[in-house]
Amino acid sequence: MAAENALDRTSRAYRYYRNAVERHWDPAEIDLSVDRERIGELDAATFDDLRRTLALFGAGEEAVTEDLAPLAVVLEGIEDQLYVTTQLYEEAKHTDFFDRYWREMILPATDDRGLERSSPTDERWFFPAYYELFDRNEAAMARLLESDAAEDLARAYSHYHLTIEGILAQTGYYAVQMNYCGETPGLPSLPGLVDAFTRIRSDEGRHVGFGMAKLKALVRTESVDIDLIHGTVNDLLPLTQEVARTAAASDEDAGLDEDDLTAYAAEKRLDRMAQLTDANADVSGVEEPVAPE
Repeated sequence: MAAENALDRTSRAYRYYRNAVERHWDPAEIDLSVDRERIGELDAATFDDLRRTLALFGAGEEAVTEDLAPLAVVLEGIEDQLYVTTQLYEEAKHTDFFDRYWREMILPATDDRGLERSSPTDERWFFPAYYELFDRNEAAMARLLESDAAEDLARAYSHYHLTIEGILAQTGYYAVQMNYCGETPGLPSLPGLVDAFTRIRSDEGRHVGFGMAKLKALVRTESVDIDLIHGTVNDLLPLTQEVARTAAASDEDAGLDEDDLTAYAAEKRLDRMAQLTDANADVSGVEEPVAPE
């Protein structure tokens, strides 16, 4: 292969690809032995909240796994293609973990409580704002197959990487990690769930970093108006706030309440917008550095 066709190993996309390879983890190897017993300590309302949270995350991961495919079709650089293969793989792993947790933790606990078994895909766990948010994301990504103009790419990244992953998902990870870390009054430690969320959150750090970098490049080099990105995110904000509110614990004495989560989501939105407008802002990670040295 000629030198000019070699991989650019200094590019952000390649470094994210390598970072994903080096941080590989297997959903089947997460230790859930302690969680099985501890879930029995949850009261009825909090157990229902946990089931709803897991159903929302599981369906979300499944949806974004399916919705990412158009981006893999339209990106041209080999380094970008290498990176996107890891994101598709990671979204699939996240889907796999939530399915495993439901089968191995939630269903047995449901039986122990004498409750009727429920699928994580049952409509009881979902609500109009959730459906609309993910329907809009699917439409924005699917449009890339018709037009991959700079503005359409900006809308797709704004829906997927910035809003769903960079704002909404980060809020959910924060809630679960805080609620079940063992330091929240009224809630037990669920170390397997927290361990998995820590790994998922690290994966999502790469995803958000990649999308944010692409958005900054579109503004800088493709003359995409920053107001288009602001407008897209602001248009989705009522939906993200509604999803955060509805997913919050119904019992304010057990974990973070809806005010905590909506405030956190609003903070994440401000952070993302600041990263886009500040030429020197680092978008390499989310809560922790993810770009390899």
